[in-house]
Amino acid sequence: MGSLVNAMPHQNVAGPSDDRREWLRIDDQVLLEYRLTTEPTDAPIPEEFRATPESITLSIAKPTAELLARSGDALQDSLLVPWLKKIDWLLELTLKTLAASNPGRVPMARVMPVNLSGGGVSFVTTRKLEVGQDLALKLILPPFTPIQTTARITRVTACRDAGAGFEIGTEFVAINPDDQEALIRHILTTQAERLRARRAGASPLR
Repeated sequence: MGSLVNAMPHQNVAGPSDDRREWLRIDDQVLLEYRLTTEPTDAPIPEEFRATPESITLSIAKPTAELLARSGDALQDSLLVPWLKKIDWLLELTLKTLAASNPGRVPMARVMPVNLSGGGVSFVTTRKLEVGQDLALKLILPPFTPIQTTARITRVTACRDAGAGFEIGTEFVAINPDDQEALIRHILTTQAERLRARRAGASPLR
């Protein structure tokens, strides 16, 4: 995901309300789904977001796995854990049954590598999109925080690997302030967790 960092907009926003946290960014993996704002909501589902047994399993398992990982020992012996896993199993079974009976008609957010900031997101897609197009974008931050926004495409670059798709850089043009704050908190929290993990894994000085 290193190349995606450069796909993000690098503009400075002037004014007294300037919040430099907006331009902090991380590479991450989140549940993501989008459509062009010019497409009707009942338009055919792009192939990359059509539900498959594999995408359903990954999408259902990710939020619970992240919740348990972040809770550490707090939920280790909790009676909540079996219930969460049972709910995940029932939801996964229901979605797989629905997808099997309606091939290509059930949308599913995918676990995708992204580069996130409070001002935009970049990702790789198989669709050939154009600079200036607007996307209705949905993100689910760990463990269960949905973010809905409109993002404008600022950059489209063909991936170096043939057939790998396109790197898309976007900036948010309409986002709820609470959603943006949740996104920034996620970035700061993730950075802190990664820093702690690096320090814990570092060899002691001698």
